Amino acid sequence: MEAVDLRGIKVYPAPSSADLVDFATRRKGILIAVNAEKMAKATQRLADLINDNIGYCDGSGVVLACHQKGASQACKIAGCELWLDIIARRYKDSSFYFIGGRPDVYADTIKQLRIDFPGINIVGSRDGYLKTDADRSALIDDVVAKKPDFVFVAMGSPKQEYLMAEMLARHKAVYQGLGGSFDVYTGRAQRAPKWWIDHNAEFVYRLIHQPSRIKRDWIRVKFAWWLLRKKF
Repeated sequence: MEAVDLRGIKVYPAPSSADLVDFATRRKGILIAVNAEKMAKATQRLADLINDNIGYCDGSGVVLACHQKGASQACKIAGCELWLDIIARRYKDSSFYFIGGRPDVYADTIKQLRIDFPGINIVGSRDGYLKTDADRSALIDDVVAKKPDFVFVAMGSPKQEYLMAEMLARHKAVYQGLGGSFDVYTGRAQRAPKWWIDHNAEFVYRLIHQPSRIKRDWIRVKFAWWLLRKKF
């Protein structure tokens, strides 16, 4: 699979979640969700990290940009669904490490995973509160010692990406940042209804129910301008 360059950020235009999982399993590295907000606000440090790893289309705008560059097979792959697809496809013969969330959210996530995926091999897990450098070092050391095949980190971007980069430097595996996916998985947060998702309007639904997001979502106007002017 060849990456597509979108204004200096490389995105892999996977035609399906299954293809992306297979590609990541062979290549190893960090799966990084790329959407309009992340593209428009990426620092050089984050852009370099994406380009060294596996950026994928997490937003419909990025899919359209890939189409403009000739990658007509590109499809939207929601990060909050991708990690569960990975587990469903690989849990019988792979090992996993989970990091992130408040202590109660993290505990409920691990409990529910053991129910939904009987026999899942969870070699390590902890909440997302790394209060000291010693906590961070101990976590990385544990990942290196346990050697999981897949590591999921739910801390928000770009914090989670920078932590995964440190872990990847010492242990090759497939990593994915999950943001608030543990909250969705445990029922503490709700995604938009299916109709909004299917019509690429999930961000509109979130904006209606959380108007304060306008400070973040204005960036989509800039991204839309790039699309209209074919600036990719």
